[in-house]
Amino acid sequence: MQIKRNATANWTGSGKDGKGTITTASTVLNQTQYSFNTRFADGVGTNPEELIAAAHAGCFAMKLAFNLQGAGFTPDSLDAQATVTLDTDSGSVTASHIVLKASIPNIDKAKFDELVADAEANCPISKLLNAQISVDATLA
Repeated sequence: MQIKRNATANWTGSGKDGKGTITTASTVLNQTQYSFNTRFADGVGTNPEELIAAAHAGCFAMKLAFNLQGAGFTPDSLDAQATVTLDTDSGSVTASHIVLKASIPNIDKAKFDELVADAEANCPISKLLNAQISVDATLA
């Protein structure tokens, strides 16, 4: 048997000056603010898999924002939804899949795909998870 949990993150602006929100399916986190400062400077009823999904979606969106900033782009929005799969038979998180919808002015598809692939492989939560990581990304 497999259980799937999900969460959604939205990021606007650059990595350092932008801001985002995280919402979990249970709405325990409902458009909860996160930003560079809340991450690097100074609830009831959720579950570990849902929080992992929120962490992965938020981390991926922020990593992509930094990648975009480094390449000279500022996204209008990055909407990332992560779905974490827990295999109850093995007691392991087996996968995290991100669906990304992005609006980024003046970027071409090849550069977008390159920066998404780097964020997929190198966001800290992707590196943390001992699971299959995948991303379906759409550029508006």
